[in-house]
Amino acid sequence: MVFKYGYAVAALLIGPVFGSPTNSIFKRTTPQADSRKSSEVKNAFRTAWDGYYEHAFPHDTLLPVTGGTSDDRNAWGVTPIDALSTAIIMEERQTVNQILKYAATIDFTTTKEVNSSISLFETNIRYLGGLIAGYDLLKGPRVDLVDSANSKYVDALLKQAATLADSLSIAFDTPSGVPDDAVFLNPTRRIGGSTTNGPAGFGTLVLEWTRLSDLTGNKTYAKLAQKAQSYLVDPTGVPEAYPGLVGYNVGIKDGKFQDQNGGWGGGIDSFYEYLIKMYLYAPDEFSHYKDRWVTAADSTMKYLASHPTSRPDLTFLAEHSGKTINHWSGHLASFAGGNFILAGVLLNKPEYTKFGLELASSYYETYKQTPAKIGPEGFQWVSADGGSPPPANQADFFKKAGFWSYAGGYILRPETIESLYYAYRVTGDKKYQDMAWDAFTAIRDMCKAGYGFSGIRDVMKKDGGGHDNFQQSFFLAETLKYSYLIFAHESEVQFHGQGKNAFVFNTEAHPFRVRH
Repeated sequence: MVFKYGYAVAALLIGPVFGSPTNSIFKRTTPQADSRKSSEVKNAFRTAWDGYYEHAFPHDTLLPVTGGTSDDRNAWGVTPIDALSTAIIMEERQTVNQILKYAATIDFTTTKEVNSSISLFETNIRYLGGLIAGYDLLKGPRVDLVDSANSKYVDALLKQAATLADSLSIAFDTPSGVPDDAVFLNPTRRIGGSTTNGPAGFGTLVLEWTRLSDLTGNKTYAKLAQKAQSYLVDPTGVPEAYPGLVGYNVGIKDGKFQDQNGGWGGGIDSFYEYLIKMYLYAPDEFSHYKDRWVTAADSTMKYLASHPTSRPDLTFLAEHSGKTINHWSGHLASFAGGNFILAGVLLNKPEYTKFGLELASSYYETYKQTPAKIGPEGFQWVSADGGSPPPANQADFFKKAGFWSYAGGYILRPETIESLYYAYRVTGDKKYQDMAWDAFTAIRDMCKAGYGFSGIRDVMKKDGGGHDNFQQSFFLAETLKYSYLIFAHESEVQFHGQGKNAFVFNTEAHPFRVRH
């Protein structure tokens, strides 16, 4: 069943675990582990890791069709660092110890290739996030996974995280403190010289850098990221088209917004995500981030929520150019359902949770309806408020599905399953487990390649249109982690609701211990 906003929320929890008992208006069912299905997800992780380790280690990425390698993330070994927290959560002891020993050997002060451009954003969420999460998990609930001879390598994770942040910190050496996304370490330390950065680019640093400061006692990391974040939380320049909804481009020289185009897709997405997650991390200090999230969320529900004419039961998040609504969305935006669910529970605001459940179910329909049973990278629709009609060859599909694909690739992304994870944790409704299982098995079966798992070229073809020969590190970090956690037993890492969480996930699904 697909949620229509405002009804069919009998399973929604606002109760003793996830909210105040005095405000309990819906009953929640306790989530149940399914060991058979969690084991199947673990088997997929082993296939992905073993293929990488046998054919690509210590390079960044496995080319799973050919068995080749790619050093797309500066040749520091992004797959093992990104996979570490998942291996820990899955209790894959051998893999954890393999990665631990390797992590200590990485030289984060330089790059093997001269003039190798380092993405501040990607390096932060994958490498820095992976190192910090590994440290938090192995110093906490999963200390038992470390072989006695390797205990020194756990402390090395934090030292490596600090070394990496020290290398990346030159990105903030700009007139405003808004960082440049491009950093170079070889042959000299310098930044790329860009004139702009985007909200996701520098609004997705504050969780990692604040946590690093808390762990090391060096407050510089938090100060750098929080100063940059201030330009997003208190924006200046071109005014917002709608309250709380920011544009895509911020001037690095002055920190001012340069446009009114936005939405919950790539380029802005994880800025909104981190506003509420910083409140989860440390509610007393970051309540103003929470207020900023609420403003954006209220405008999103009022202006960007859109219902296809052929499927008014669905809700997608449109984008906007100024006040012009653009009826398109994509896989990246499908994380928003989980973000609204999380916020609704933390803030005891059932309207956000209901809306998030609606989004989670609606974006899952982009999986259910395509021939490959996997959601496309980008899709469009027509609503009562407008939108261009579908091309003739997708008109019948739009009538049935409520959307049509304009970018049919799938690169092993996690966001739809991520939202289903939060939907299940909050409601305990098995239908979300069933949705996640169908999504996972479609990905597993369609994307299996010779040595691991590969993205596919067109979900609108029953056979997926062929493989792209690339096993993204976030497949191990996120897609398989969220798939596993939906079926896994209770643990400290799981989302437990208001006042009950020991960990918060960064945008790469790396769990950090919350501040207490």
